[in-house]
Amino acid sequence: MSKLRFNVVQDAFKKKAVEVEAPAERPSSYFGELAFNRDKMRKYLDIRTYDALIDCIDNGKPLDMDTADKVADGMKTWALEHGVTHITHWFQPLNDLTAEKHDSLLEYDRKGGMIEAFDGKSLIQQEPDASSFPSGGLRATFEARGYTAWDPTSPVFIQEDTLCIPTVFIAYTGESLDYKAPLRKALKAVSDAALPVCRLFDPAVRKVHSYLGWEQEYFLIDEDLYAARPDLMLTGRTLMGHASSKNQQLDDHYFAAIPSRVAAFMRDLEIEGYKLGIPLKTRHNEVAPNQFEFAPIFGEVNLANDQNQMIMTVMYKVARRHGFVVLLHEKPFAGINGSGKHNNWSLGTDTGVSLLAPGKDAKGNLQFVTFFVNVLAAVQRHNALLKASIASATNAHRLGANEAPPAIVSAFLGRAMTDALHKLLECPSGTPIEIAGKKGTSVGIVEIPQIFMDNTDRNRTSPFAFTGNRFEFRAVGSSANCAGAMTVLSAAVAEQLLLFKQDLDRELAAGKELNVAVMDTLKPIIRSILDVICFEGNGYSDEWQAEAKRRGLDTETSVPEMIKAFTTPASIRLFTSLGIHTQKELEARNEVKWEIYSKKIQIESRVMGRMAANHIVPAALSYQNRLLKNVSLMKDVYPDTYLEKAAVSLDLVDKISDLVSVIRERVEAMVAARKKANVLESEYEKARAYHEIAESLAAIRKPLDKLEEIVDDDLWPLPKYRELLFIN
Repeated sequence: MSKLRFNVVQDAFKKKAVEVEAPAERPSSYFGELAFNRDKMRKYLDIRTYDALIDCIDNGKPLDMDTADKVADGMKTWALEHGVTHITHWFQPLNDLTAEKHDSLLEYDRKGGMIEAFDGKSLIQQEPDASSFPSGGLRATFEARGYTAWDPTSPVFIQEDTLCIPTVFIAYTGESLDYKAPLRKALKAVSDAALPVCRLFDPAVRKVHSYLGWEQEYFLIDEDLYAARPDLMLTGRTLMGHASSKNQQLDDHYFAAIPSRVAAFMRDLEIEGYKLGIPLKTRHNEVAPNQFEFAPIFGEVNLANDQNQMIMTVMYKVARRHGFVVLLHEKPFAGINGSGKHNNWSLGTDTGVSLLAPGKDAKGNLQFVTFFVNVLAAVQRHNALLKASIASATNAHRLGANEAPPAIVSAFLGRAMTDALHKLLECPSGTPIEIAGKKGTSVGIVEIPQIFMDNTDRNRTSPFAFTGNRFEFRAVGSSANCAGAMTVLSAAVAEQLLLFKQDLDRELAAGKELNVAVMDTLKPIIRSILDVICFEGNGYSDEWQAEAKRRGLDTETSVPEMIKAFTTPASIRLFTSLGIHTQKELEARNEVKWEIYSKKIQIESRVMGRMAANHIVPAALSYQNRLLKNVSLMKDVYPDTYLEKAAVSLDLVDKISDLVSVIRERVEAMVAARKKANVLESEYEKARAYHEIAESLAAIRKPLDKLEEIVDDDLWPLPKYRELLFIN
């Protein structure tokens, strides 16, 4: 092992867990202390201001400037008590990250001094530079003006010395430049579309809420080892590296005891999250070495999405305190599991009814089946668009691999629901619906009580699986903003519910009873989803790829081609009819996605070429020189038989020469392809060209990894997988 690499690895092994000084109180006592939630509103706002703000949050009523000033004053009082000196409008541009521009609270007091000031105008609106964020042509360098506008439905929060105000981000011309604005519109669309259907079953319903429970997978790596890997630092993943002899094949990391350093990081992260009002619930080891997961309690989609964006930022900061770096790339290490962000999604009414859970009686079950079937119909209609919503250069490495859903959007229902739908097709419309509930099962050991089995199993190969009272959209990437997928799903469901209601109204107008009319409307949809979108088998099998294509599901595997789904006539009609996106916005977002895809592959190809030239090939040639010296010495000692005695060394010399030649040839071809791609003016054509370059990186990696197996460990310059993945 090289001296530098030895020192880095030794330092990593010697690191101890950082002691986390948890607050003396229970987490419930400090939960949300850094979020301006309803408790803070009641404390710092007068009753009229509080009522107006709650009416805005719950019912969408606008706030006048006088009320905004009073809200801002209450926020300022609370913030100053926590040592806040700055404010920022916190927004989510189209790069899957968050952005913030900090302004001091200080203003002149007109008496020669300074005071802390914060008013309604500063709360409601700011003006960041819109030309430096991805916009797909909506903003140019000479068209810099953009605006952020306060989203009252997501609590203001404090990070360090700054009051963070969740906002939407729009261009001077009015187009959205972020993830939040379309998400808010899509959530309203699905609520508006679901409400008339709900009222057929319960006239008391006034609003339908969308809920999200995300599961965040991630890797931790020691910061010293991270700094010794240029590929990790610049791309988030290892572009080369031979598999460790031991990785995840023994299944010994999954749900195992959490390493002490990681446990300290997790405790620290939870404390930070609780203070921000993020209800973190679950933590555990994931399947791959050094891979972990945490998940919160379900929340309203807009808030849950904001909290996921918040916690990803907090993760990076907390990890550094513990000597770690967080890796959110979907596939940082070849040959072991990648990381996703499972989006558990459901709908519920303001009366407390879950629309995606079986009811307590026949009427409740009819309502459940209505929404259940229509969600599946929406997924079927827009399966290509849903796949496009999670497509990226980084997630492409994960989709289709053996730990993640295939690049085909299908749905898994489970035996109970599949059987129930088949029975509904056979029974006369109006027959009371029964859904099998949980069943008690004995383990066969007297001391252990009955286990209650769910009415659905889990299918890890399904991108969209029903899990008893929600659907799990498993294909979202670990680094992604959940809002992209949630906007598309919400829009698709809203459109489908509107179409269903139109057809149902015709059945009701014919004089049919509600239960008969509902089933007569649902039956053709049920037949279609059972024939097309529903699949209970192994999504990784070659047979399913062929079968999915026969069924008419989208089987595209190229990310640049997937992205085109956003601007098909059906997608344009979907978004424009619901007021979520204009056609211009959709076209711009495609441009952004293609541009980001190309740039990420461009960076990877540059890093790989330079690492091959500056790290791997020199190490290989150094070892080759050592071997040749060995041959030369043997010739001096054994002048007549040295060729026989030096056969192993000469064989290695030949192998190194061949591999270095292959690397040089393939890198030169990649560079030539990159030069051709870079001059293409169309972002789509450029992305297509870079897709071919991305495919070529595996061919370059192969000889690089073979050299790792040949070259003396003492000369190898990079930390190896066995060192990167087993450091805790």
